[in-house]
Amino acid sequence: MDFDISSILKNWNFESGPILARRFIGTDGKEKVQLRVDLGLLQMNVNGRPDGRRFNGFETVFDLLKAKLQDYTTAHGGDDDGFVLSPEECAKLHQEAIQYHQRYVCLLHMEDYDRVIRDTKRNLKLFEFVDQYADSDELAWSLNQYRPQLLLMQVRASGELRLRSKNHAEAIKLVEQGLARIKSFFESLERPDLIDQSDEIHQLELWLEELREKRPLTEKEQLEQKMAAAVEREDYEQAAEMRDAIRELGKSNANH
Repeated sequence: MDFDISSILKNWNFESGPILARRFIGTDGKEKVQLRVDLGLLQMNVNGRPDGRRFNGFETVFDLLKAKLQDYTTAHGGDDDGFVLSPEECAKLHQEAIQYHQRYVCLLHMEDYDRVIRDTKRNLKLFEFVDQYADSDELAWSLNQYRPQLLLMQVRASGELRLRSKNHAEAIKLVEQGLARIKSFFESLERPDLIDQSDEIHQLELWLEELREKRPLTEKEQLEQKMAAAVEREDYEQAAEMRDAIRELGKSNANH
């Protein structure tokens, strides 16, 4: 077996800065994504656990440990009090979360927004699981510290999907909600000072400003602009027509 991947890397030069990723169908018939890094490449399955491993019949370590929790609560009359994730289990969950993170970074670059949302939702549930059951606050924080970055990815994907359907207003709303969630996270840590330092917040604020500038005008706003322009050039007849059209539009919207 030839283990040397030099020929593959030679035909796919690494460049610092932009994300270099591609997708293809593997010899096993499964869709895969590759990420070019400086010393080689990472290859991941598009669906399921990125590395394709299974754990005692479960697709992921997270699924295995959720089943362990279910067995515990069943044995304790539905009570999860006393269930604790060991440092080793937290380490395995951390490693698994990184795999999903690497994949949804690639998928966002490829504009596969539905799968980005799928993977970020999954990792968020994993963060919450570790936060609730980790053996120590330090173990919980080892994952929870990535929550702002995860929320940024999720908001970007969700917002881009709304833009695809020409729903700028909903995209703006999602970004505003995402900003509020990240700020709330820092406030829950009693570290509001981190809000001004957060790169995730800065990126979303810039995108929000861009979305607001490019938001298509509503029918009412278009009429108001035309009326203002008519008044400015002293075309009061057209201004009156625009005023009447705005009133009729208001009545129509009220009836609906």
